[in-house]
Amino acid sequence: MRAVSTLSVVVLASAGIGHAVISSLDAGISRVDAFKDMKNRPLAGHGMNILLVGTDGRDKITERERRAYRLGGAPCHCTDTMMIVHISENRERATVVSLPRDSYAEVPASADPATGKQHPAHPIKLNAAYSEGGPQLTVRTVESMTHVKIDHYLEVDFTSFMKTVDVLGGVTVCTPTPLKDAYSGLDLSPGTHTLNGGQALQYVRARHVDATSDLGRMKRQQRFLAALIERATSSGMLLDPMRFRDVTRAVLGSVRADEGFGTDELLDLGRAMRNFSPSSSEFTTVPIGQVNYGVKGIGSTLKWDQAKADQLFAALRDDKPLTVAPPPHPHRPQAHVPPPATIDVDPGQVRVQVANGTGTAGLGKRLDAALAATGFAATHQPVTAARVPHTVISYDPRWYRSARALVAALPGAGLRAVPGQGPLLKVVAGADFKDVHRVHFEDPAQPQQTTVRGSEVVCSGV
Repeated sequence: MRAVSTLSVVVLASAGIGHAVISSLDAGISRVDAFKDMKNRPLAGHGMNILLVGTDGRDKITERERRAYRLGGAPCHCTDTMMIVHISENRERATVVSLPRDSYAEVPASADPATGKQHPAHPIKLNAAYSEGGPQLTVRTVESMTHVKIDHYLEVDFTSFMKTVDVLGGVTVCTPTPLKDAYSGLDLSPGTHTLNGGQALQYVRARHVDATSDLGRMKRQQRFLAALIERATSSGMLLDPMRFRDVTRAVLGSVRADEGFGTDELLDLGRAMRNFSPSSSEFTTVPIGQVNYGVKGIGSTLKWDQAKADQLFAALRDDKPLTVAPPPHPHRPQAHVPPPATIDVDPGQVRVQVANGTGTAGLGKRLDAALAATGFAATHQPVTAARVPHTVISYDPRWYRSARALVAALPGAGLRAVPGQGPLLKVVAGADFKDVHRVHFEDPAQPQQTTVRGSEVVCSGV
C-alpha cells in the first residue's frame, strides 16, 4: 500500500524536467540488486512491468506518529502490499494489479544469500517471501506465479507514503458509508475528506472496516492511488520542474529500487506520460477462486482462480487494456458518474418501507422506485410522515448490516436504532434527500474480479 508513493514518483516525472533535475533525484534512491543471478525467467512481453512493494518498515516513524496513527507493534519484515504496475509500450496507460498479501504461493527453490544453504520449493503466504529471501525471492516468486517478467523493482515504507501525501497537500477521498476501524484508528464519516499523510496511512491500512478484510482494503488502496494521481496531475506540479524536484526529494529518502531504474528510465516515462490522468489508469485484483484455503503449517490463505489469473496476466504480457474507455460525446463533456458503493449484504434481502417527510408531492413514490431499481426489496407502498429536515433510517440493531447497506444507497442519512422493529427498515425522506446512490453487492465468501478506470473511482466534483 505504501507503494502508491513510488508510483507517484513515476507519474510526477513529467516532460520538461531536465536531466540534471532527474539525476539529482536518482542519487537519492537507495539501490537493491533484486535480479541478481536470476535464471529461467519469463520471456519479456510488451511494455514495462514494475513490481511495487510496500513494506511494514517503521524505524523512521516518530513516537508521536506511532501513537496518533496506531503504528505500534514490531514490524514483521514482510510485505504489506504488492502490486504489479504495467506501463503500456506507448506509455499512454498504466494497469495496476493488486496481489493479495495472503495469497497461497509456492516459493521456488533458493539459496540463502548469507550461508549459501539450499532451500527447496515450498508453500507459503506471498507476503512472507520477502522475509525469507528479500527482494530477489519476492521477484522470483511473483514471476513464477504470474509468468510475467518483472522489469523493475520499487520498494517503499510507512515514512515514504506519509511524506508523499503531505507534500502534495493531502489527498481527497470520499465514502458513502462510515469507515471506522479500531485497529488502524480510521474514523471517517460519510462524505468527502482530505487526508494528510498519517490519516491516509490509516485509510489504506484498515482491514476491519467490513467483512471483506484484505480484499476490501486493496480496493480502497486502488481508489486512493487513483485519487493520488488526480491530485498530482491537477495540482500544476507537473509543469514546474523545480517544484517537482523539491517534492520528490522529500519522498525518495525511504525508496529502494533496482540498479537499472535510473535517470534514463525516469526521463523516458516522464516525457511519455505528460498527459497522464486518472482516466489513463486501470485497477484490478488478481481473481480469487477460494478464500480461507487452509494449508498445514501456514493457516488460511487466498487461492487464486488460476484460469482467470492466467487470462489477466496474458493481457499484461500482450500489452492489452483491461477496460474499454467509452467514446466521448461529440457535443458535450462527459459527466462524472460516481462509482457504485460496495456492500456486503444482498440488497434484495433488505426490506425497506419508505415515508415522505417533505412537502414534495410524489417524493415517497420516487424514492421507493429508485430503491427498487437499485436492488432493494422496497414495499411499493410509500406513506406520508411528518416533515423532517434530514433523512433518517430506523432499524432493529439485529439488522445493522442491512442498515449499513441502505446507508450506502442514501449517503448522509442518519441511523436510528429501534430495538424490536424487526427486519423491515424504515426510511423517512427529509428535506436534504437528493437521490439514491448505486450499490454493488460483493459476497465476501465469493470474491469477484472487477476492473475499474481511475476516473471512475475518484471523487466527483473535486
